[in-house]
Amino acid sequence: MNIDRNVIVGVALPGTVPRMQTLRHWWREAMARQVFLLPIAVVFLALFLIPLGQTLWYSLTDFNGYSRALRFVGIKNYVRAFTDPSMIASLGYTFFYAVSTTIVVTALAIPLAIALNQHFLGRNAVRAVFFFPAIPSIAVLGLVWSFILSPLPSGAVNTVIGLVGLGSVPWLSDPMLARLSTVLVSVWGQTGWHAILYLAYLQSIPSDFYEAAAIDGANARQRFFHLTLPLLAPAVTVSQMLLLTGGLKVFDLPYTLTKGGPGYATTTLSQVIIRRGLGEAKFGEASALAVVFMLLVLAVVVAQFAISRRLERRL
Repeated sequence: MNIDRNVIVGVALPGTVPRMQTLRHWWREAMARQVFLLPIAVVFLALFLIPLGQTLWYSLTDFNGYSRALRFVGIKNYVRAFTDPSMIASLGYTFFYAVSTTIVVTALAIPLAIALNQHFLGRNAVRAVFFFPAIPSIAVLGLVWSFILSPLPSGAVNTVIGLVGLGSVPWLSDPMLARLSTVLVSVWGQTGWHAILYLAYLQSIPSDFYEAAAIDGANARQRFFHLTLPLLAPAVTVSQMLLLTGGLKVFDLPYTLTKGGPGYATTTLSQVIIRRGLGEAKFGEASALAVVFMLLVLAVVVAQFAISRRLERRL
């Protein structure tokens, strides 16, 4: 029996056409997604990956920003980073600043948010007052508070202290007081913003939960620890992530408030990196410091995120 080969080739097997149409439709959707992601990928490549690669390369050279001639120095810049006294001092202060502001702001913002969530006369005005410090930039806050805390008798705080017969306090010239002053100013500027963040989460909690807890006989303390705090766990994670990362990379507040002094008392890692690169034209060492700084921040953020997620599950 003679069978035409073209007839066999032209016959489609059952289910082949729908399957081919499905694959074609899936391919079009996949390509459409890639087209929309392409601009983001280009921006990510241009603004992150390429500068990161350049920083890694410069950290292994003696690049000074002026000469095109580069000399490969290996890990010498990294060795200097870990043996530099200013680096070690700034590392200690940066972690002190980040951890202190994170703990204090969280401890103040949650009770403040609960208070602002109550019904009372002038509630919106009070909310605006607490949120106001978050409106100006941190650099402006640093400049304003540098005049308020000026160690000279003309400083606002020292003027008030002088009225009660006490001597002026060296708020910004004593190393320990300068560290505490930067933390307190940061807490003052950030507590209101994070309280509003917690307030937004509180307002999303149904009031039926609190009514049911009150009917079951739960007091205010029990409602806070067994109802409010567990439901606020996602907000705590977000808030602490913002506080911790912002505290680790801080530059403007300590610089405008104390210029990093006295000595290296309030010098942050960001200040050391910028001073080493732009001030001393040692871009190789500055790049090595930046790489070390990036790895430290990444490790801290990953650890903090893992701990927060674990606490969320326990709560």
